[in-house]
Amino acid sequence: MLRLVLVAFLVAFLLAFLLALTGAALVGAWLVATQRVSIPERWNPFAPLNVQAPPGPLTSWKLWRATRAPQACRAALNTSHLTYAPVADQATPEGCALHDALRVERLDEARVSSRFLATCPLALGLAMYDRHYLQPAARAVYGEDVRQILHVGSYACRNVARAAQGLLSQHAFANAIDIEGFVLTDGTRITVARDWASDTRAGAFVKLAHDGACSVFNAVLGPDYDALHRAHFHLDMGAYRLCN
Repeated sequence: MLRLVLVAFLVAFLLAFLLALTGAALVGAWLVATQRVSIPERWNPFAPLNVQAPPGPLTSWKLWRATRAPQACRAALNTSHLTYAPVADQATPEGCALHDALRVERLDEARVSSRFLATCPLALGLAMYDRHYLQPAARAVYGEDVRQILHVGSYACRNVARAAQGLLSQHAFANAIDIEGFVLTDGTRITVARDWASDTRAGAFVKLAHDGACSVFNAVLGPDYDALHRAHFHLDMGAYRLCN
């Protein structure tokens, strides 16, 4: 009997402790959310994403949240130095569509080989990728910046893998881009097709560029995925997570 009483007491104590802890957490969250208590932006889950800020423990969460709401996405994008122009919504009979899209003219530190269409989430991902992963990788391997990103297109009204039937590709919504290489400030040209499998500085940089993309984009497909991607990286902000 005494043992049962002790067990009941411990269970009641633990429940009371957990309820108190949950209540304190909720009160703390409310105080931070209503700005009655100020904490560093790095640790504030309610602070919007700032592309210029160094990545922190909540950056992935803030990026995910920003890509779920058009106004939040544009606000985050405007903290970058990405240059863009809005594009009118449009749709095709095949189901392809541009919604809340924009035309990217250049990124913060890198030009692009040609202007391209992108959803706001894709553009925001590219801004984050350029600043926090691509440029640091180039500086680590070469001591140079990436001057230009070489791509082979974003928007294309087609199915996955260009199949005659099946699901529409993320390209059909301008939510994906294919990157084939990079040009450094000293003119060095690095391509996925030539350098992916090479045991060189270029090969090391291309792999870092690929791995960095996996920290930002929902899907990253490269030469190890299949033959269709042997010469480029496919980057998209679709619903499925995949890094290969």
